[in-house]
Amino acid sequence: MSSPSSDAAEPAGGGLSRRRLFGAAGVTAAVVGAAGAGALAGRASASSTATEELQNSVPFRGEHQAGIVTAAQDRMHFCSFDVTTDDRDDVVAMLKEWTAMAERLTLAQEAVAGGAVGLNPYAPPADTGEALGLPASQLTLTVGFGPTFFTKDGKDRFGVADKRPQALIDLPKFPNETMDPARSHGDICVQACANDPQVAVHAIRNLARVAFGTAAVRYSQLGFGRTSSTTREQATPRNLFGFKDGTSNLKAEDTGALDAHVWVADGDGPAWMTGGSYLVTRRIRMRIENWDRTTLMEQERVIGRLKGSGAPIGYADEFDALDFTTKSSKGTPLIDMAAHVRLASKENLNGIEILRRGYNFTDGTDGFGHLDAGLFFIAFVRDPRSSFVPMQMELSRRDALNEYITHTGTALFACPPGLRDGDADAYWGSTLLS
Repeated sequence: MSSPSSDAAEPAGGGLSRRRLFGAAGVTAAVVGAAGAGALAGRASASSTATEELQNSVPFRGEHQAGIVTAAQDRMHFCSFDVTTDDRDDVVAMLKEWTAMAERLTLAQEAVAGGAVGLNPYAPPADTGEALGLPASQLTLTVGFGPTFFTKDGKDRFGVADKRPQALIDLPKFPNETMDPARSHGDICVQACANDPQVAVHAIRNLARVAFGTAAVRYSQLGFGRTSSTTREQATPRNLFGFKDGTSNLKAEDTGALDAHVWVADGDGPAWMTGGSYLVTRRIRMRIENWDRTTLMEQERVIGRLKGSGAPIGYADEFDALDFTTKSSKGTPLIDMAAHVRLASKENLNGIEILRRGYNFTDGTDGFGHLDAGLFFIAFVRDPRSSFVPMQMELSRRDALNEYITHTGTALFACPPGLRDGDADAYWGSTLLS
């Protein structure tokens, strides 16, 4: 359906047409003068620069995989795969093909040169084509291997059972969770993040396409509106409860903290994981309807921050330190003893910190007139046994937020280090499988 022409007739009923509105604006702009025009030009230039940055590519190779401390993009497509073969050579071939495709895709290239329309017209295209003409949109692709990649149903399919890190545990069952096996676990995961959802979906779609016969999609999750800032330049985003989320998150600039809490160090486990990280996912269903009928005062008590500014209760600035000792005029703590920010804080958890990288989601309804919406929580940690597990155990037992959320999906993956520049033989998982 074509859009209306700019020369279309004015709307009936005395409405002001776009053409007349622009004309009036032009008169006003003329009165503003040269100084105003210069300021607007400066703003336009800054906006243009910001837009260009959102379209740029992120280096695929490096010491660590991209998509972990990379400035969090606006969109995500997370996909978990089950390997459907017992042939190690087929898995290696798939991972090599995935790696070559992933590097091209992050540069806004087709999965295969000329793959969409430039090859044999009598054969299926080697690229699905929906990202033709789109910029890189800061696409990152991050791969990880789940516990079942090493041993599944008691079988060591690929001869790597002895390389399973001790930190790659089967996550325990926590209180306040109702897990859906169809939305949990998996042999291999790929996290695609980009500033354009079509770019992220295109990447996952093409990886899944060439995996046919070797691996199949177990589940996937689309996410929007990042819920964490991973660099100091990023403003803190909001979750679907309307609160700023991830104010105290680790940042890419905090290199010492990242070494302590995110990156696997030499000696932590098998050598193939040195420089990597462990990826934890939790699909958290939010009871939107219940929350929306809760008073603002109660919402802020549950979270422990002010909804507008994001500041800790009793303070004005989002980044003011959390105050767990001061009491209100009523003699109660400013931040409730069961408030989410208190229980999740490093002060309460003996110094535990994680790198959060979650996204909001809405997946239609639950069939009973409620939104199936919430947070697809993603975290990267150095060792889930000493970080995520005790943190989640504390939250699942005591957090006031539990009245409004339920965990419905989970997974843990070991993400190997990045691929070094100039190493043509390296591929996703080569430190594990070579």
